[in-house]
Amino acid sequence: MGCTYSVYGVGRKKKLSIPEVVVFAPCMRIPVQCDLQRALKGLIPRDVIDKLSCLRNRIALVADDTGGSAITELRQALEEYLTILIGLTKKEHGLENLVEFKWKNLVDGRQETSVASAWFELLSIVHMMAMLTLCEADTIMIPKDYSGSGFRVVSTDCKRDAVDLLLKAAGYLEFCVRNVLCCIPPEIKKSMSKDLQDGVLEAISIQALGQGTEIQLGLAIESQKATLSVKRRLACELLIYYSQAYQCISGCDLSHGYGKKHMWFIKWKFLEAKAAAYYYHGLVLDKGSEPTCHISAVCCFLAAQELLVESKKACISFCLATPVTRAPPLWGAMKHLHQKIPEVASRKSQMYGYLLEQEKALQSLPELPDFQLSLRPDDYELPAIDPAWDSGNWEKQGQQPLKDHLNDSEDEIETE
Repeated sequence: MGCTYSVYGVGRKKKLSIPEVVVFAPCMRIPVQCDLQRALKGLIPRDVIDKLSCLRNRIALVADDTGGSAITELRQALEEYLTILIGLTKKEHGLENLVEFKWKNLVDGRQETSVASAWFELLSIVHMMAMLTLCEADTIMIPKDYSGSGFRVVSTDCKRDAVDLLLKAAGYLEFCVRNVLCCIPPEIKKSMSKDLQDGVLEAISIQALGQGTEIQLGLAIESQKATLSVKRRLACELLIYYSQAYQCISGCDLSHGYGKKHMWFIKWKFLEAKAAAYYYHGLVLDKGSEPTCHISAVCCFLAAQELLVESKKACISFCLATPVTRAPPLWGAMKHLHQKIPEVASRKSQMYGYLLEQEKALQSLPELPDFQLSLRPDDYELPAIDPAWDSGNWEKQGQQPLKDHLNDSEDEIETE
């Protein structure tokens, strides 16, 4: 079986540009060609090896040549490759550690890892599917007709599609953490890329849910039907997601390429989320009739204003961390809050200034309410194994079943 490619040019020149980031995908890792034929020859049918090799090489070539932008083609190839790859992870086949799979970071082209583990390969493939899905959500949230005027319009349908993609990406990553990493021995984990640490994967999954919640908050702000209580709940949920993401990543080794940038992104979004939560909690408290309600509300507004200032600093640090990126123009919920929070904080502190002077002892920041989180990762399951792994089909083709082949090999060793 052979594969040829004529769609993508070789030796292309890449334009230097600083990418804009709305939905953050920490890294894209892509496969590097490896010799599957040598490792698997004689153990499984030639057509299975050819299919594995062809699909993997196709993924590597298309990803490298397009910078990962051919999302639909890559997703299709990845899903097809998974159906064949699953066979290598089956214990009864005894092939889990025969092939040394190589992967590299797409941005700098540096070969990161070379690991002899089919489970590592499966983890890397599902991780790549998650990163492609996050990139697709990012593309949807950046209009192609953006003119640089500082105004951005993204349709409601695009925002909802982006939320669906974020939940899908979160599902891929949750599957990696719960169902794949547990199958990889500790000694192999030590040799893997730091981008695949449990805490890093979990943080990306949770922050995807957070970004989905931020989009939902923006839609609620635009809706006349959404109540103040709904907006406060979404803002508080947003804060909880980023608090959880921070807890996950804080215990990880962040010395790798995207580690520090990833941490700055979570800090930036955490501060924005906390500002939003205090702002909406303040609006709810301000509805009360008691002087203590107004004092607590003003404390919330002033805290939100300070947090917003800190979030701008964190945003700059995120953008400057390697690799350098651009922050998008303010959009959605944060565009609204950057306008409203300073205005309301100033107006309310002037309005209730006399209360603040009289009741200085009551000037403490109230606790934020706790809510059950609404968004959950989509459920993900591996596709069905390719029928080519059915040993009955091998016998029809004159191929010795793998189990018998391995037994024969053992007999030969004993005879010798």
